[in-house]
Amino acid sequence: MDHEQLDDVLCCCCRRGFLQAMGAGGLALLGASAVPASPDPQTSAPKKKTPTVRGAFLYPPSERLRQEGYWSWPGSTFDAEGRQKSYQAQIAGIEKRLGMRIDMEAAALDTPADATRFIAEVKQSPPDGLLLIPFKKGHWDLVLKIIDETQLPAVVLATLGELLSDHIRTLHTRPGVYLISAGDDFDAVQWGMKMIRTARWMKDARLVNIAGNEYREATVPNWGCQLRYVPHARFVEVFNQTKPDGPVAELAKAYRTGAKAIVEPSEADIVDAARAALTLQRIVEEEHGDAAMMDCLPGLRFPRKHCPPCMGFMTLRDAGLPMGCQADLSATLSLMLGQQLFGRPGFQQNAAMDTEQNLYFGSHCTAPSKMLGPSGPAEPYELRSHAEAGWGCVPRVLFKQGQEMTILQYKPGEKPQMVIYTGQVVECPPIPPTGGCRTNVKMTINEVRDVCDVQGMHQAIFYGNYGRQLRTFCQLYGIEAVS
Repeated sequence: MDHEQLDDVLCCCCRRGFLQAMGAGGLALLGASAVPASPDPQTSAPKKKTPTVRGAFLYPPSERLRQEGYWSWPGSTFDAEGRQKSYQAQIAGIEKRLGMRIDMEAAALDTPADATRFIAEVKQSPPDGLLLIPFKKGHWDLVLKIIDETQLPAVVLATLGELLSDHIRTLHTRPGVYLISAGDDFDAVQWGMKMIRTARWMKDARLVNIAGNEYREATVPNWGCQLRYVPHARFVEVFNQTKPDGPVAELAKAYRTGAKAIVEPSEADIVDAARAALTLQRIVEEEHGDAAMMDCLPGLRFPRKHCPPCMGFMTLRDAGLPMGCQADLSATLSLMLGQQLFGRPGFQQNAAMDTEQNLYFGSHCTAPSKMLGPSGPAEPYELRSHAEAGWGCVPRVLFKQGQEMTILQYKPGEKPQMVIYTGQVVECPPIPPTGGCRTNVKMTINEVRDVCDVQGMHQAIFYGNYGRQLRTFCQLYGIEAVS
């Protein structure tokens, strides 16, 4: 199966590139709109802030230890000053790769007065998080003092052979802290910084919700990102304006040539699917959205207002834009978190179980094909009708047998939770004889003995085993992890 034509239409390996490529030129070909967008969408859009971390090394001058004649852990052969210099270079690389600012103190913090001064500066201009790197067992109390008094998410790197077990236990499971007691593990440090960057992105994000009858805005609990409502009628109006030629014809051709098989959909169904994809793209772009969700099912029922938008969901997810089905806030937040943390789109699905094989069964009428991310290869897909509506064009994506998977569902609220499971793909059962939605997966679950104990509905499934990483994220941000 050849996905090159679809890649050519997307013209990018990221969400921003897709919107830019399909934006000005695509909208011009669609024609000028007589339907107004929402009032002042850019004026009220959240301002994007560069994720910022304040950091410090904590240790006494090596010369003083030589004069005293006793080093304690990490020992007399540990070159603290030299290690700080090499660590700084590693941190600078992380800063560049993640597009964030990590401001490390030039001089190491040595005394309680140094720590007090650092705390005062942090409180005056709070960053998004802290990076603390002690090089001396005896300076552990300064680390605890900074964490206690700033109350900011903190990543702590302590090289192996510096802390004893009692020190490690003080922070190992403490909410708001990610402790790395290991060798010079900068992959772990980068994960810590990525978690902080994700939280900043979530705070600044605008989630477009195509639902209801009016334009309005709300704030999502816990993260504080903006929820921007766009009337469902706006989608219908733009869809009806969208001509079947130009970029629509190109995208429809890419859908056809990229598909492993075309089962039920007609040529008109495929063209309408491409129209819906560009309609979604246009609304997200004009609303300055970072993610979107849609109350999609009402438009499919009689009298039909528009075709199933499921191919558009696949296309935009493949380009790196989180898209939630059925205006499900929990599911869409889960897709947003997974996209930012792992750089991969998720498969939102309905939960069921095969009780005889003790396997989880998830299915939905849309899924990303690029489960490894925008720059990765696409999985095979077929073009099918919408299973429940019985018409239109939707993808049946075929996941790789044996692929490790992570199930994630973030539940906002007064006490936020995250449902986390891991497992492996066993098969994507044929339809028929299997019922349910068009894309489906049967998979093992590692965390429970009885698959019927799996919690949640509309959870997002991602390629890869990220169970441990998600639990550290929950610890850092005070989320209850449920498995």
